[in-house]
Amino acid sequence: MEVYKRVSSRSVITFKNKIKVSNAACCGGKYEKEGPLGDTLDVYLGEGGLGQKTFEKGEEEAVRVTVNMLLSKAGIKEQDVDVMFGGDLMNQCTSTGYGLCGFDIPYIGLYGACSTFVSGLLCASVMIDSGHAETAVVVASSDFCSAERQFRYPLEYGSVAGTTSQTTVTGVGAVHLTKASESESGVFIGGGIYGIVNDSGIKDPANMGAAMAPAAADTIERFARGSDISDFDFIATGDLGSEGRSICEEILKNKGIYRSGFLKDCGEMIYDEEAQDVGCGGSGCGCSAVVASGHLFPLLSSGAYRKIGLIGTGAMMSPQSIMQGLSIPSVAHMVTLQSANE
Repeated sequence: MEVYKRVSSRSVITFKNKIKVSNAACCGGKYEKEGPLGDTLDVYLGEGGLGQKTFEKGEEEAVRVTVNMLLSKAGIKEQDVDVMFGGDLMNQCTSTGYGLCGFDIPYIGLYGACSTFVSGLLCASVMIDSGHAETAVVVASSDFCSAERQFRYPLEYGSVAGTTSQTTVTGVGAVHLTKASESESGVFIGGGIYGIVNDSGIKDPANMGAAMAPAAADTIERFARGSDISDFDFIATGDLGSEGRSICEEILKNKGIYRSGFLKDCGEMIYDEEAQDVGCGGSGCGCSAVVASGHLFPLLSSGAYRKIGLIGTGAMMSPQSIMQGLSIPSVAHMVTLQSANE
C-alpha cells in the first residue's frame, strides 16, 4: 500500500495524478451575453430568471440547467459522478442546495464567497488525487438581483453605484473532473495553494476590490516561494475588478514579483467597462466560474495558452457584519490550469 508523504497545507500542492477537466458548461444573463465573452455561454438565461417567480428561484433553476448541460456535454449520467462540490453567495448556499435537489449525486456545500469555484476545484482535485473519488463535479453560481437584495439594497430602492462598485455576475459555471491516464490530452489541474484569511481593514462593501486585493497578492507571493511563476502565461484573479487588480499589482511590484501583463481579472474579462454600466467589472461566485468554464479552459485546450494561474478571491462578509460596521476579511485560493504538454 502506497503511503502518502505529509505535505503542509501552507505549501504549493502538486498532484501525483493527472486531474483532467473533462468538460465544462456555463450560463449567463443579459449583461453577460452582451459582454466580450457572450459567445462562450452554453445557456442564455435572458432577463426573466428562466420563468421563475423570484430572483432566488431563478438562480436555483440556472444551477440545475447548467449541471444538466454539463452532464449532457460530458456524456455521463448522475451515477457516474462520485461527488459534487458547489456553492453560491446566498445564506446557507440555498441557490445551490435547492438547485441540486433533483440530482442523485453526493453533495458537499462550500461557502468561500467569490472564491468558491476555485476552492471547489482544489477540494475536488485533492479528493480525486487521494483515491477517494474517480470523478467530481464543481459548480458555482451568483445572481445580480438576489445578491443585491441580500447584501446591499433591493433593486426598487434605486441606489446609485459608487466609482469602486462592481456588478455581481448573473451566471453559473460547472466542470467535470476525472482522474486521467498519463497519455491523455486536454486541460489539467496541476496543483494549487490554499488561501489564508486576510483583513486589511476595508469596511466599504462597495469596494470589494480593495478588500480582496491583499489576499490575492499574499497567495501569489506564497505560491512564488514554492514554485516558479515565470512560466505562467498569466494569472487570472477571480473578481478584483480594475480597482482591485491595480491595487494587487502595486503590492506585487513592491514585493518584486510582478511583470507587465502578468495579472488579468475575470471581472474585467466578462464585461466591457466602457460600453456597459458595470462599475469596475464583475464579481460574484459565478464570475470566475463562467470565465474559466467558457473562456479559459477552451483557450488552454486549443493551445492558445500553455499554463494559467486561476485565483478565486472572496470577501468573507455577511449582511449582519456589514450592518455592524465590521471590516471585510478576504481569502484567495489558487489553482494551476495547464495544457496536456505540461
